[in-house]
Amino acid sequence: MRVLVTGGAGYIGSHTAKALAKAGHEPLVLDNLSAGHRWAVKWGPLFEVDLADAERLSQILKQERVEAVLHFAASLLVGESVEQPRKYYWNNVVNTLHLLDAMQEVGVKNIVFSSSAATYGNPQQVPIPEDHPKDPVNPYGETKLAMERAIRWYGNAYGLKWMALRYFNAAGADIDGELGENHDPEAHIIPLTIKAALGQRSHVEIYGTDYPTPDGTAVRDYVHVTDLGDAHVRAVEFLAGGGQSQALNLGTGRGYSVREVINAVGKISPNPVPFREGPRRAGDPPVLVADARQAGNVLGWKPQYSSLENIIQDAWKWHAKGSAE
Repeated sequence: MRVLVTGGAGYIGSHTAKALAKAGHEPLVLDNLSAGHRWAVKWGPLFEVDLADAERLSQILKQERVEAVLHFAASLLVGESVEQPRKYYWNNVVNTLHLLDAMQEVGVKNIVFSSSAATYGNPQQVPIPEDHPKDPVNPYGETKLAMERAIRWYGNAYGLKWMALRYFNAAGADIDGELGENHDPEAHIIPLTIKAALGQRSHVEIYGTDYPTPDGTAVRDYVHVTDLGDAHVRAVEFLAGGGQSQALNLGTGRGYSVREVINAVGKISPNPVPFREGPRRAGDPPVLVADARQAGNVLGWKPQYSSLENIIQDAWKWHAKGSAE
């Protein structure tokens, strides 16, 4: 298949483009490079276009004979979304509507949407199943949920086939060392901890030590980015084969606290990890752990690389060698 990967120069998008190519598909990357990296586009052409450019978007879908879309392009920082909700609604919701309209106009019927556990909000049960109530506690989660709902209604009205993949915490780096996590600013705990251990930053901040968790720090379910890429390939193939539209969780069912992550990095670091304790961030739930059994049942997906040890080792190798600029 010829698959348009929006945000394909970004962290998860680039790993998925590699997974698509490895599976025999042709990834076509669309990215405005506001957060993505030109060097991360290695398995297909790059179209440097913003989703706000609806006319150009329709042209690419038609001229490139796109058969399916993987939609990653979005703003993704929880804290920033609380401070700048306007940016998140415009970039995440309005631009997704541009994409859906262009797909409808051209006749592209299959889309896999990069959603998030942030759609659930504070969990009423853990692990969190797909039918858990949706009550986001930050604009990032609200916009992801709004996008999911828009895609579903477009499906009902226009015959769009869709899958929303709600993943928990993407982490790690390409197992071959070709790609890794390089955000600016970086907000994810594993790269921040590794950079602190490598002396690339003064310390890592622990946001909140009074959560109702075993050690007082927030608990998250970390999924290796290579496993996420595999899930997206399975999802787009599932839709192409006539599979039913639905939302699925991607996670391991096992959570790790911020302190456990710092300790795990400390085990492979030659230097102590400098850290500082601070107050909670707005919009951060105490525990997010997935019930991801449905992804196994529907897609045959099972995370292969998502032990915390594997994730940190692959991320460490990427950062230690000096990630691409």
